[in-house]
Amino acid sequence: MKSLSTRRRHPLAAFVVLALALAFAGTLFAAFLSPNSASADSGTSNAQAIANGKALYETSCSSCHGQNAEGSSYGPSLVGSGAAAVDFQVSTGRMPAQQPGAQIQKKAVLYTQEQIDEMAAYIDSLGGGPAVPDSSKYQVDDNLVQLGGVLFRTTCSQCHNFAGEGGALTDGKYAPSLTQTNPKAIYEAMLTGPQNMPNFPDTVISPMEKQAIISYIVTMRDEPNYGGAGLGRLGPTSEGLFIWTFGLIALLLFAVWIAAHTTKASAERVAKAKAATGAKGGKE
Repeated sequence: MKSLSTRRRHPLAAFVVLALALAFAGTLFAAFLSPNSASADSGTSNAQAIANGKALYETSCSSCHGQNAEGSSYGPSLVGSGAAAVDFQVSTGRMPAQQPGAQIQKKAVLYTQEQIDEMAAYIDSLGGGPAVPDSSKYQVDDNLVQLGGVLFRTTCSQCHNFAGEGGALTDGKYAPSLTQTNPKAIYEAMLTGPQNMPNFPDTVISPMEKQAIISYIVTMRDEPNYGGAGLGRLGPTSEGLFIWTFGLIALLLFAVWIAAHTTKASAERVAKAKAATGAKGGKE
């Protein structure tokens, strides 16, 4: 006990206790305040992204969609469309549109992904909507290809063709080809329903089913044409054109060949008959 009492009275004991107390207090401060600080930093970063996105929107989109995204005669309202819709339209080059029309044409992308994310954050802040999907949702899964084929044929092939090659719609519109579309854009298109396409929220087609459809589309791109020439995999359109163009020409040529050979054979028979008649008369 005397030894312990002596150590407590040591001149450095107070400093050791103070150092331990400060270390303990610092640990508690870091444990309780760090998440709040991170949240504050995140909030500041998000606010900055929204501000940047608003500036980009005002210079590139407001002339058609309105100063506050309320819409106009040139473009629909974007309030409630969500970040996924912005990411799809801008990252595929469809927006900003070059000119209005029945179908907005795909073109080169004008913005970086960071700028697209900022515009998406601004539109999302106006009223929510479908969020940009996580990458795990549109990864190709070989185990889902069969299910994806069934879903694609019953839900998508009426417009996009059984092989995803696209097809014509009414009034100058068309369903685009999916042979080069990246999986993220396909998922976002199903979520948001761009232009003539109906939207398929998770309550209609679940995330797993969306992933199955994407797995089928991507897998189909590498499938060989077991039946011979694919003719663009456009189905009856290209096949009918091929039959009418090449098949009909072949039939006409064959008919001409038959007629020519029939005429030639008839002439030869007549000549032989005349020759035979002349020879017989000469003998008499």
